[in-house]
Amino acid sequence: MKKLLVALALIGAMVGGSWTYQLWWGKPWNIDNFYEVGFVKLLLADPETLTMLGIVDNTPVDFHSDELTDISPAAERAQLELVQEQLTTLGRYKMGNKTSQQQLSGQILRWFLQDIIAGSEFMFHDYPVEQLNGWPTALPTLFSSFHQLIDRSSAERYIARLAAIGQKVDQGIEGLALRAKKGVLPPRFVFDRVRNDLEKLVQAPVDESVFYTSLVEGLADLDTINDDDRRELEGNALSVIEQSVYPAYRKLIDYWIELREQATDDDGVWKLPDGDAYYAFLLRHHTSTQYSPEQIHQLGLSEVQRISAEMDEILRQLGQQNTSVGIAMSLIGEDPSFRYPTGDVGRERALAVAASAIEEAETVMPAAFSRLPNAKVEVRRVPKFQEQSRAGASYFPPALDGSRPGIFWLNLRAPDQDFTTFDLRTTVFHEAIPGHHFQLALAQEIENVPNFRRSLPFTAYAEGWGLYAEQLAWEYGLQNDPYDNLGRLQGEIWRAVRLVVDTGIHFKRWSRQQAIDYMVAQTGLPESTVVTEVERYIVMPGQACAYKVGMLKILELRERSRTALGDLFDIRDFHDVVLMNGSVPLEILETIVDNYIDSTREKS
Repeated sequence: MKKLLVALALIGAMVGGSWTYQLWWGKPWNIDNFYEVGFVKLLLADPETLTMLGIVDNTPVDFHSDELTDISPAAERAQLELVQEQLTTLGRYKMGNKTSQQQLSGQILRWFLQDIIAGSEFMFHDYPVEQLNGWPTALPTLFSSFHQLIDRSSAERYIARLAAIGQKVDQGIEGLALRAKKGVLPPRFVFDRVRNDLEKLVQAPVDESVFYTSLVEGLADLDTINDDDRRELEGNALSVIEQSVYPAYRKLIDYWIELREQATDDDGVWKLPDGDAYYAFLLRHHTSTQYSPEQIHQLGLSEVQRISAEMDEILRQLGQQNTSVGIAMSLIGEDPSFRYPTGDVGRERALAVAASAIEEAETVMPAAFSRLPNAKVEVRRVPKFQEQSRAGASYFPPALDGSRPGIFWLNLRAPDQDFTTFDLRTTVFHEAIPGHHFQLALAQEIENVPNFRRSLPFTAYAEGWGLYAEQLAWEYGLQNDPYDNLGRLQGEIWRAVRLVVDTGIHFKRWSRQQAIDYMVAQTGLPESTVVTEVERYIVMPGQACAYKVGMLKILELRERSRTALGDLFDIRDFHDVVLMNGSVPLEILETIVDNYIDSTREKS
């Protein structure tokens, strides 16, 4: 994209006229130019995403890394207008004379844009501030993990970004007020979780704030900055945090406390205006299927029953089964021999186990993949101030320019409670190798496709792959221990339960406690883990349904390919087909795999 931006500037300076006008403001003559320019236009309004992608920061076209993304209602409406404009322009191209990859790019982009427009009637139905991914707690991560510090200029942009937090808070409050006026408020417990995190943030002394320590640590090893400049920059940052950042967060806390008075304890989005229609849209958005809430609920019940039977058989072989699967797994999980030690000893051991599992997977997976990502993946601990609200593990892809590896975030708030020795490895295989790291890092390496193909998110594809990766690791001998296999199956039944619980909360009007009780009973997971998970489903409706739906589709397509091709089937080719087209909606993935089957037959 950096080359594209530079090219646009050069074109404007050297050529001018109608060609440049068409390229940026009209219909570019070449559809590949349209794909790239359209992607750039969407990113121009999102400086934070640009920094997370890591492709133009600290370059001659770094126009953004001293800014934060505008989250005002006006900015959200402007982004929708841009999406509608992009879809209209895409419709003006005749696709019949385009290459197969150009046509595929068009199909993916059209699905993406149409999905946004389909959801536009629910534009302000979401919860922009919540305990997991809300922007107030995401900002510290932007500064601590993604803003690159390489010289004085990048540090000055860091401080300018800090100064912009006040404006962002004002925009965020405007958006919250608009949603509240429409009757869109998260349940009351969310207010308490968020308030706790925000107060922890501002209770820290300014010189211990993550906003400050991240700058200090980033500057410490730079020989491009002398001691006097370093002290000046650190002093400027302290002043901005004390005079602008902390007051802005306190202003948000005060408004958040005020807003809580309007909240209720109803957990599902059925309570929102047109809540049932909103939830149906979210299921289509996240699963990229036409499944109804009832169909997904029934699918979940069926999968829970199937996986329970498989776990029951293993438990009987181990002599562990005298009761239900959930109770048996709970008892095993409480056995001290399957727990990590408390405190830092347990944290260090869990980090070491995760790193070791990644190394093992790196040696085994070449048998199943012809392409391995160039980027490495690192295990990092979730920042302490986010431990109480964030999920147990997550992944963030490497920077596109190679300056940052993939990051596997591990939440180590209570290692003796949140992980067992038989489930941590499965988590690693899902988030890192061969899971999200393979999926996202390889997508960045796809050649001769528009940039959006390397970074667009489709939940069912991405999370379906992550869950499929857990089974694949078992198939390739990484979970040979029967207890490890139980851990894998516990992870799978957990995702099947999600189908039941998510639809239960948002469609069948289950309470938060009803969902927690069902999940504990079926999975045997610790209640502390289940509470965090259920609270996630409440603030991210439909998202949790994508995992099992996506996995089942990938397995279905793998079996379809194996049956159709017989001796011609090669698992490495299948994985290439699934991964090396980037993230796609499931219905488009099905077409891609069918084309692979046909072309393989033709070649034989």
